[in-house]
Amino acid sequence: MADHFADRLSKAIEDKQIPACVGIDPVYSRLPSQIRERKDLNDENDIEAAVDAIFEFTTRVLRIVAPHVPAVKFNSAFFERYYWEGIENYYSLIQEADELGLEVIGDVKRGDIGSTAEAYADAHLRNPEFMEMDDIVTPDAITISGFSGLDGIKPFADAACEQGKGVFVWVRPSNPSAAILHDFANADGKRFFEVLAEQVALLAAEAKYIGAEGFSNIGMVVGGTAAEQAKVLREQYPHIFFLVPGYGAQGASAADCMQFAKPDGSGVLVSASRSILYAYEQQAYRERFGSDWEKCIEQACLDMKAEMIAVRRGQQPINT
Repeated sequence: MADHFADRLSKAIEDKQIPACVGIDPVYSRLPSQIRERKDLNDENDIEAAVDAIFEFTTRVLRIVAPHVPAVKFNSAFFERYYWEGIENYYSLIQEADELGLEVIGDVKRGDIGSTAEAYADAHLRNPEFMEMDDIVTPDAITISGFSGLDGIKPFADAACEQGKGVFVWVRPSNPSAAILHDFANADGKRFFEVLAEQVALLAAEAKYIGAEGFSNIGMVVGGTAAEQAKVLREQYPHIFFLVPGYGAQGASAADCMQFAKPDGSGVLVSASRSILYAYEQQAYRERFGSDWEKCIEQACLDMKAEMIAVRRGQQPINT
């Protein structure tokens, strides 16, 4: 296995022929009725039943998507809401995904400085050294907040580097109101997200963070609905891997998201969550597969792959 996260991710994308990950954001009330109506899982207010239902759903989702995508992204918030039971579930599912050969991203959005940042990095990037936890693995990469500046990014980046893992710094969200803050310009006309990206890129460009494929293990999270920002950032930072949420349910198309790719299609990982995870709620898939929710999820993966391949074949290159 490659020692560098970006090299490993590049290889996984090449093998699966799709630069996409499936976001795992499980909500009990949206789980398939076949799971929610089981006698041992049908009480949302019973924390053990709810967590067990989510675990069963997610393990089955992982087995469905593993042959088709290179990575999955677990949003820790959907597990933390179940307290210690949910956190145990989160780490158990990371192990399940790892055993399926998937690159695993922990969407944890942690951020701080000094010893606090180091402690967060230990919890989310370093595999446990406690004897009774030798079977537990942490994600291959995590998302972090960059708002404390380089002092808050570097502890995560260094821990990732030591572990052969990666970090994605949240630079430009995909929600509409984010523009109020992130597009705010200084006296020189430079917008806030551009200043933050510039700082991230300064650190990411250091030789120790760069892999054999030319990408840093420090990437950026930029929403797929921010098409203008895509061109600006891609042109300026050819060594950056972009994690791009917003595909599907948030309104971004494959064409929107693939603007973050280099001319050869590399350097981007598009995240699709609800459009894949709950594909069985969509009428088009229900009409084809009825109550077979697993088939709906698999077909949604295949449709996303076909859309991205079509975009790549017809895409106008972006000069970098």
